Amino acid sequence: MATLGAQKEPYSEALEMSRVCLSPSVASNGESFTVAAALRLAAGHGVRGVVTYADPVARLRTLPDGRTAGSPHGHLGVIYQALSATYTGRSTARTVTVLPDGQVLPARSIAKFVAGDRGADGFERRIRALGAPERPAGADRRTWLRTVLKQIGARSSRHPGTHRYAMPVGRTSTERTRTVIGLGALPYPKHVA
Repeated sequence: MATLGAQKEPYSEALEMSRVCLSPSVASNGESFTVAAALRLAAGHGVRGVVTYADPVARLRTLPDGRTAGSPHGHLGVIYQALSATYTGRSTARTVTVLPDGQVLPARSIAKFVAGDRGADGFERRIRALGAPERPAGADRRTWLRTVLKQIGARSSRHPGTHRYAMPVGRTSTERTRTVIGLGALPYPKHVA
């Protein structure tokens, strides 16, 4: 949470907004209206800063019913731009694992599975639903996963990093101006025509 400055207490005064998802039937300004309302609610609970990300990578995935969903162009964070959020650049570039249905396999999920942590069984069921064979009893989790990801057609892809935005939060403009954003503001990213 360094983006919002060292004086904010992570997970109580400074939070990460990880998803904004509304029905397609919501009016065109519904996203920014909803985020602004959520920020007002958060301010009432002592939150003073939010960092959020927009994934610029075009990504489509196949839903269980065969329909396609996702973003054919990627996201620039236009709703955060509409709220005058501070654009602070991109997160760290990394290599991601893309499953055959188009979903990205989170690195945290892989780590939890390999360690046998809570949720590992659900993760394994998800991989098996994509065609992976059952993991033999006692088999090394890391070796099994590496093998079956190749078998089901998962691929590695280089991700350039997500667009990162920081927003001061407060009940009043005075409270919002007290939030220090620890990274410099950069020009908003735009689609190239």
